[in-house]
Parts: sequence; C-alpha cells; structure tokens
Amino acid sequence: MTTLSPQRKRLDAGMLKRGGVLAALVVLAIALALLQSGSALVVWQSVVTGILTGGLYGLIAMGLTLIFGVLDIVNFAHGALLAVAMFLAFGVVQTTGLHPYLALVASVPVLFLIGAAVHRGLLSGSGGGSLENQLLITLGLSLLLENGLLLFFGAEPRSVKLPGEIQIPLFGAVVAGSRLYAFAGAILLGALLYWLLRRTRLGTAIRAVAANGPGAELVGINVRRLHTLTFAIGTACAGAAAVLAAPLISITPTLGAQFNITAFVVVVLGGMGNVVGALVGGLLIGLVEQLTTIFLNGQSSLLGVFVVFVLVLFLRPQGLFGRRA
Repeated sequence: MTTLSPQRKRLDAGMLKRGGVLAALVVLAIALALLQSGSALVVWQSVVTGILTGGLYGLIAMGLTLIFGVLDIVNFAHGALLAVAMFLAFGVVQTTGLHPYLALVASVPVLFLIGAAVHRGLLSGSGGGSLENQLLITLGLSLLLENGLLLFFGAEPRSVKLPGEIQIPLFGAVVAGSRLYAFAGAILLGALLYWLLRRTRLGTAIRAVAANGPGAELVGINVRRLHTLTFAIGTACAGAAAVLAAPLISITPTLGAQFNITAFVVVVLGGMGNVVGALVGGLLIGLVEQLTTIFLNGQSSLLGVFVVFVLVLFLRPQGLFGRRA
C-alpha cells in the first residue's frame, strides 16, 4: 500500500477544506438567489445555464493558463485570437456550407500555426522577461488583430446558425442544443488536454520545462521548440472554444475583449498555471455570472465576476488550486 507523504496529506486536506468552503458558498449563493427571485425554476435555469457557459470559459482559460504556467507569458492577445477563430469559423461556414462544428477542422490547426508563428516571431525572447514587454507586445498584437478584423469584416455583427437548433429539457430547465453541445465539446477537449499533459511524453516534457527549464534542457529537451509548441497548443484551445461558442453569440471584431477579461478572472480564480483549476474556475465564473443577473434583474452580469475577482485577490491571491510562492 502506498503511504502518502505528510506534505501530500497537508495538500489533500487543504484541497478538501477549500472544496468544502467553496461548496458552502455556492449553496449560500443559490439560496440567496432563491430568496431574491422567489422562483426555484428561475434559479435552477440560471444554475444550469451558468454551468454550461462555464465549461466554455474553462476551455478558453485552460489555453491561457497553460501559456502562463509554462512560458511565464501573460497573453493579452488571447481574446483577439479567439475573435480571429470565430471569424474564420464564420467564413468557413459561409463559403462551404459545412456544419459549423466541422469548422473545428480548420480553426484548430490554423490557430495552432498562428500561435506558433506569434511565439516564434514576437514572443520567443520575452518568456520570463519583464512584464512590461509582454504587456506591450500582446496588447499591441491584440489591437492589430482587432483593427484588422474591423478593416476586413466591418463592425456589423455576424452570426453562425446551427442547423436544426432544438431546445432540450434538462432536469426541469430548458437549454439550447448549441449550448449543451458546446459544454460537452469543451469538457471533452479539456479532458483531452489534461490527458496530453499527464499521460504522454510530450506532456511530461511540457511539465518538466514548466518546473525547471534549465534542468529540462540539460536532459536533452529542446526548450525553445517546446515553448513554441505550448503557445501553439494554448492558442489552439482558443480556436476550439471559438467554434463551439460561435452559434451562441454575435460575432464582432471586439468581442475578444470581454472573453479576455473573463478568462483572466478564471485563471486567477483557479490558480495561475493550473489547467484543472482553470476548468473549475470557468464553471464557477459561469455560475456567478448567471446568478448575478437574478440579483441585478438581468443587468451588469460581469459585476459579480469582478466582485469574485477582487475577493480572490484579497483573500487568496494564488487562487483556489495555486500554491503560495
């Protein structure tokens, strides 16, 4: 029988304690929402919608936190790259008539290549460097991509319709089929990313570089190539999430900004660099966003997200699954 080390026991106990506190807070928030609305059906609908939306947030944030965890790069262009992927999906559907989800075949490889090119061309020298350089480069890239999309597509919102869209009853709530499919796709891709990181030689190399870059280089790992590959995988996550989210929202050149804000809140909540924490954080933020609309009568759903963000920064800046530096 394997004996857990005292440090591992303390970590597990800490996780259980945080999980218990978190579950209690979620139950309290749902109870308060029930008192506010007076309708269990409305609250349940919000809970289901929030969790389904949170799955997408989790997938977007997983790419972002993977890049930070391995490369120490705060990528403010992540949202703009997601917008590029949405317009790519829109273009594929419009020109070929393919099912919207088949656009994954184009968007994921294209975003992977764009990510590799961006890292190799602009960011390969900034990993672990000054935060100012990363901010300037990624913000500049974000503005460049947004304005490029405005130039080519204009400001008019576009939409990608899902053929045969249906409403699905789900334990008393009713959700659009596209939202349920997006959640299932996000969880599946998130699990695939987790498997890649934990069960493959590539994932072992990525984790080794994240833990100790110089040490990994000494045992023969090409760190520079792995950095580029990791940035490309993180960007491809944004590409996949964009295709899954495209039937749910209006596509505009500037939509990446809102996803950027939400993704960074999710990453901070889950713990910077923690992929599983990003997925859990995404589910929580989706839930918070929907419950906020009950308290504020459908206005300013992001207000609750910002409140959570500030509370996490004050109470546990390393996030739910992060460790103290």
